[in-house]
Amino acid sequence: MAQRDFIRLVFASISSHRLRSGLTALGIAIGIAAVVLLTSLGAGLREFVLAEFSQFGTRIIGINPGRTMTHGTPVGLFGSSRPITIEDALALETVPGVESVMTYSGGNAEVEGPDRSRRTMVHGVGSAMPEVFKMAVQSGSFLPPEDPRTARSFAVLGSKLRRELFPDGSALGARVRVGGERYRVIGVLEPKGEMLGLDLDDGIFIPTARAQALFNRDGLMEIDIIYGEKTAVVEVVKNVKRAMIARHGQEDFTLTTQEQMIDVMGNILNVLTFAVGALGGISLLVGAVGVLTIMTIAVGERASEIGLFRALGASQRQILALFLAEATVLASVGGVAGLALGSGGAALLHALVPAVPVDTPWSYAVLALVVAGGVGILAGILPARRAARLDPVEALRAE
Repeated sequence: MAQRDFIRLVFASISSHRLRSGLTALGIAIGIAAVVLLTSLGAGLREFVLAEFSQFGTRIIGINPGRTMTHGTPVGLFGSSRPITIEDALALETVPGVESVMTYSGGNAEVEGPDRSRRTMVHGVGSAMPEVFKMAVQSGSFLPPEDPRTARSFAVLGSKLRRELFPDGSALGARVRVGGERYRVIGVLEPKGEMLGLDLDDGIFIPTARAQALFNRDGLMEIDIIYGEKTAVVEVVKNVKRAMIARHGQEDFTLTTQEQMIDVMGNILNVLTFAVGALGGISLLVGAVGVLTIMTIAVGERASEIGLFRALGASQRQILALFLAEATVLASVGGVAGLALGSGGAALLHALVPAVPVDTPWSYAVLALVVAGGVGILAGILPARRAARLDPVEALRAE
């Protein structure tokens, strides 16, 4: 059988049963569309979360009190866990490779303006916060770089809180009360948005020591360090750990780099994307069953045609290839249609609901198309083998 005749027979068979062929391709298209749409949502979520982390920089090391993991006998039996303090932060400023150090202690408290008040987040921070977390001052200035243990009662407002407390005028120089204590507003931050549910615009920033006194805390919640751009993070971590152990006598703290957090979140979200893609793959399985069913029916309906081909000299291999080609074409057409449907649906969803993060991973889309072709081949093998093994004489007698 000539190649041209073979191709003509494949497409003639598909076009002669348009409804049946269309429904078969539709089953595959729905499966591919489900894979593309779900992986687009998963990948969009991944990019959104990683962007949330990265907007505050990628050269940050966080130090928290207590160890997240211990080995052997728990430290608490023979030792004591000390809180991390402002003195620890001051000592870390001299560690090689460290550019800036910021202390943090916070909580929720009542903030009172001239005519309005509300409960909001109070962030006790150091003067290096704008540099560490890439936050800009919209008006005024940030907390001055003075001794954090004796810091003055200055406050910086988030943009949203400024609008709430001072809707009709400037907040600079005004007095506000935080937990009953008076503070003078010296600055307003530019809008920063939310990070994983925490609205930084709806908060007030005061010196760390003042926040510790307000919430009656002896230690800090966290120390954040930004290291040099050309400095190896491994060396900085080693130096910081050595300095902290020298002060505490033991490793009763946890160091976490921004790279570690991003890597962990990236791995988790990659698994999530793969999982939702596999969930969409169930629809592909349903489509494969549809191809198998339709091709099996086609073998029964075309028994006399198969017998005629065999009587004219077509080999079993050619009959097998003919039916496999039909199944593969149907699956491939369905795959292309599903790819267009899925990517178009993802784009439409993002256009209608911009808050939903969508990012079509084309590697998954190409893989889905390859799988669609594979599904057609696998689903068509049994019917094709059955067609190839039909006895020519018996097949010619079929109605």
